Amino acid sequence: MDSINLPVTLSELSDPLHIKVREILATVSDPEIPVLSVIDLGIIRDISISQENESNGSEITLQITPTYTGCPAIDTIKISIRMALLEAGFKKINIIEVLSPAWTTDWITEKGRENLKAYGIAPPQYQQSVCSPDSFQKEEAIQCPLCNSYHTRLVSQFGSTACKALYQCNDCKEPFDYFKCH
Repeated sequence: MDSINLPVTLSELSDPLHIKVREILATVSDPEIPVLSVIDLGIIRDISISQENESNGSEITLQITPTYTGCPAIDTIKISIRMALLEAGFKKINIIEVLSPAWTTDWITEKGRENLKAYGIAPPQYQQSVCSPDSFQKEEAIQCPLCNSYHTRLVSQFGSTACKALYQCNDCKEPFDYFKCH
């Protein structure tokens, strides 16, 4: 199993119900970037399962953190999560949006980063955790996901979605999105 960014206890790792819920969530894709599951994107912050008796079933409570406040995809993601869990037989589902701590691209799994690159989107680079005024003045060297060249240039701070910037490779001449760090 790929590393998961949410806190996991040893009992949850061996609990078949927690494992099943994680496996279901790993099939739910981000609607804007279909190669990323909600697990790979790192927006699932907590999974709580209250196991009741057989006739009442289990109640699942998920805490999710949107990639940014006002993300237009969050409602679609919540619906997709609910539908996947309902299809798997779960009936009591609570999905709670949690805004703190704020989501960061550091929460994207390594598998997610590999999937982004294979899809043609440059994955976010790891950032220093301390910001300074100088951090916003320099342009990052972004690797082209198609030919791996660092000889690229920023075309626009805004790409196909608000969380991406548009770059072009100066070697292979192809445009590509870069998943911006935040």
